[in-house]
Amino acid sequence: MFASSIDKETLNSLPRIHFTGQIVVAEKESDLLQWLPMLCQEKIIGFDTESKPSFKKGKINGISLLQLANSKLAILVRLKKTGIPDTLKEFLENPEIVKVGAATHDDLKGLQKLNRFTPNGFIDLQRIAPTYGIEELSVKKLSAVVLGATVSKGQQLSNWEADVLTEAQKIYASTDAWVCREIYLKLISHTPKQEH
Repeated sequence: MFASSIDKETLNSLPRIHFTGQIVVAEKESDLLQWLPMLCQEKIIGFDTESKPSFKKGKINGISLLQLANSKLAILVRLKKTGIPDTLKEFLENPEIVKVGAATHDDLKGLQKLNRFTPNGFIDLQRIAPTYGIEELSVKKLSAVVLGATVSKGQQLSNWEADVLTEAQKIYASTDAWVCREIYLKLISHTPKQEH
């Protein structure tokens, strides 16, 4: 089934994967009204957030970007411009749409600082991976163990509040959300080792 962990050498030898579908940057609510229904045609959505890195002790920047992806489409929501309008709030509260991420608790806490909502339909890979005997909890290592491929973390500390996101940032951000979905789909096609 799945290995419980992975060593650095194996990790570095694996092929790299990234999201190859359409990437849309949403900067206003009308963008969300246009693209969210298309995203929700698939009921399982990958979910992630990015914050501008802070290099000052004690200073934490709020979430700058919310990434949502299905197999073909990724929406990068620039929260500093959009906030969490009703369209997005309804999506985050919809129990019918499964939203898969890693360490979702922290992401949701950050999002709730922008607008109060009651999260529904969220699945945290860090909670379900151990039921398959997997000890690795980072997205990069989960991807390696479950999918046999790894994702780049090269853009993680880039400026997510830049006026315009670079192509590399867009691919990185889309991949992070998309790969959570891919990991989940592969996991649920197997039987857990123990019941949660």
